[in-house]
Amino acid sequence: MDLLIPSTGLLFWMTITFLVVFFLLWRFGFPVITKMVNDRKAFIDDSLKKAHEANEKLANIQKEGESILQEARERQAQILKEAAETRDAIVEKAQEKARIEGARLLSEAKTEIETEKQNAIRDIRAQVAELSVQISEKILRQNLHSDKEQMDLINRLLDDAVGKQDLVN
Repeated sequence: MDLLIPSTGLLFWMTITFLVVFFLLWRFGFPVITKMVNDRKAFIDDSLKKAHEANEKLANIQKEGESILQEARERQAQILKEAAETRDAIVEKAQEKARIEGARLLSEAKTEIETEKQNAIRDIRAQVAELSVQISEKILRQNLHSDKEQMDLINRLLDDAVGKQDLVN
């Protein structure tokens, strides 16, 4: 049982040693430990504050990035719209130019056709006049007594003139 109950002298010296160590710790150790804990707490609080500020800055940067991206999309849409309008204007201008050129070519073709038509009519009139003169000469050279003989002669002469004309062409 002596092992479980300490002696009074031992208990006295253990108490004194404890009080000296406690006093030394109280005087020199605890303030240093407390200061270190407070410094660590301040560092952690500062780090949390900086992390929170960094998160806010990141959120602001993301918002700015999204707004810049939205502006870029809007600008792209505007540029595409302007390009489409320019393309449509160029196509319309080309179509109008083609219509004007087509109308000019059609007018020139009509004028040329009309000129050729007038030339053909003059040629036909000249040929008819020449045929009429030739027929008149031949009729006058012959003395025909009846209308039937005159018509037969005219028809024969016309057939001869048309046959000659076919040979010329």
